[in-house]
Amino acid sequence: MLRIHFTGEDLARIRIATGPDPMWEMLMSLHRLRRRDSGMLLGPWLRESLPRVPATTRLLTALAPPVGYSADFLTPAVGGGLAAHLEALRSTPLHQVTRDLREFGIQNPKRRLPAWHRELVAGEPAGMGRVADAAQAYVDAVLDPFWERIWVQVSRDRTRRSAVLAEGGWDAVLSTLHPSAHWEYPVLRLAFPVDQDLHLGGRGLLLQPSFFCRYAPTTFADPALPPVLVHPIEHEPHWATPEVGPADRGALAALIGPTRAVLLFALADGIATTGQLARRAGTTAPNASRHVAALREAALVSSHRHRNATLHTVTKLGRALLEGRNVCLCA
Repeated sequence: MLRIHFTGEDLARIRIATGPDPMWEMLMSLHRLRRRDSGMLLGPWLRESLPRVPATTRLLTALAPPVGYSADFLTPAVGGGLAAHLEALRSTPLHQVTRDLREFGIQNPKRRLPAWHRELVAGEPAGMGRVADAAQAYVDAVLDPFWERIWVQVSRDRTRRSAVLAEGGWDAVLSTLHPSAHWEYPVLRLAFPVDQDLHLGGRGLLLQPSFFCRYAPTTFADPALPPVLVHPIEHEPHWATPEVGPADRGALAALIGPTRAVLLFALADGIATTGQLARRAGTTAPNASRHVAALREAALVSSHRHRNATLHTVTKLGRALLEGRNVCLCA
């Protein structure tokens, strides 16, 4: 069982991640590949991905067995996209590498690391560089073809939990994170492979929805790392099937312009800040803000302030346009 101990300060510092974490999805998907336990839900991904798995993935699976402890350094606690995570992996401090490999030996006594792990223990940059290169190759080959759909599913889960938060506060969110969740302040109890206590101590907690996390939630073994709880999401049954309708981006782009079409699609499955929309559209925040203002004027998007950010969501009219229903855009 995992027991997460909160203080009042921690409750005020809970956050829900804005999107999937590429390294946690890498780790969780490796488990799915090794166990072949994708079932019908993840079957389409497994069938397409198995032939594409790079040979260098063996460097990752050596550090991430299908059952048992995986090295914490494989999932750096940093923000940003894949490039930032890979740079953090390459720059893992030697003391963390040593600690994680020692923990690996304790928790996986029947598993022997290959000879190249000595490069990691010695702090040779080439050793961690090869691990990071293997992670890059795996994500590019196995996750990237599905990344947009992965993002949509995680975004939907975040939207659902945000609605639960608005209705019932953090008590409702923590109580419904997982079927095993038992929340009674100040402790959240969850099913876990080992007996572990995590004392937040005012650091707060990041709730990280994960597309490939299927069973129990997970977290770092090292309690000194930034607290995160990776938990399964509720998938849409037909997530792998491309949607039809003028979810044809070309048709929508011809109607409202390419950048505005990308922004509207990015909002279709959740709430986003201007900065998040800018990153998804590959543009600057001022440019995204200008286009969102135009979408708002057309009643396709609504916006409201929350603390220091402006949150945007698609309106009923905007959703109807995305779904290809007949709509009137006249004044």
